[in-house]
Amino acid sequence: MSDWLDEQLDAHIATAREAAPLLPQVREVGAVLIDAFDRGSTLYTFGNGGSAADAQHFTGELIGHYKRDRRPLPAVTLTTDATVSTCIANDYAFEDVFSRQVEALARPRDVVAAFTTSGRSANVVNGLRAARANGATTLLFAGGDGGPSLDLADHAFLVPSRETPRIQELHTFLLHALSEILDAWAAGEQLR
Repeated sequence: MSDWLDEQLDAHIATAREAAPLLPQVREVGAVLIDAFDRGSTLYTFGNGGSAADAQHFTGELIGHYKRDRRPLPAVTLTTDATVSTCIANDYAFEDVFSRQVEALARPRDVVAAFTTSGRSANVVNGLRAARANGATTLLFAGGDGGPSLDLADHAFLVPSRETPRIQELHTFLLHALSEILDAWAAGEQLR
């Protein structure tokens, strides 16, 4: 009889296998990010809870480095300034926490990446809507059907699951794969 750990591992492996069709998109989105960084644009990331941690993780890999010593890449996570976030939530509404920052910061040619398991959080939807209005390229990391956020995404990674742990585990894989592409590019290397 299998115990709960075996069940968790089996569910992770099954979701990872079902996500294999997303791999060509990794190369496509990698090219979009390379183009953006090549012309001096910035990546803005955000999400709620564990998705906020994923957004920060991605930014950290780009400003720091993933595997190679290379120049830092311009990325900002919109959940890391507690003063700004609480000011917006208090003076406006929590639904405006990301959109207000995106309105202030994101410009045409920038990339705005939202991390969400459901794609239904009002602040995430509003953040993507603001990015579109500002002319930024939008990137969605979500699960299931992507919710209303999908309609606002130029590029979307939809993990084929509705279970938060499985979605977030695959988001980590995807952000690491993108980091590998960007690391190699910024270090002047080619990936095969």
